[in-house]
Amino acid sequence: MTLLRWRRSNPMKPFFPRTVPRKDKRPALGAVLFAALHACGLIATTLLLTWGLFILFFLAIGGFSFDGLMHQLANLASRYVAADPDRIANFRTVVLVSHLLLSGAVIVLRRHALLPKMEAYHG
Repeated sequence: MTLLRWRRSNPMKPFFPRTVPRKDKRPALGAVLFAALHACGLIATTLLLTWGLFILFFLAIGGFSFDGLMHQLANLASRYVAADPDRIANFRTVVLVSHLLLSGAVIVLRRHALLPKMEAYHG
């Protein structure tokens, strides 16, 4: 393949590498920070989506009205305050397990966003 034909088929690739290859085997700090920021963003958006699903659930059992939502939350809060420690522990377990299941479902549905796109990293 001639050079001219290669440049036409790959116009965005540089002909010569712009950086000198690293001699040490440690990952670049910029790439590590980029991956860490991506992971933090993924965790934050998953958490917000999961909380939104909980709100949607209470909105649905409240008849998709704000008054119904507040009524359901007041009912939940009054029962939580009046419960004994064993029931509170069971409630916390149910909330934790349902949060983990919803988070897992959200992550499965957003699996395309798990790995960062390194084309977006220009460091």
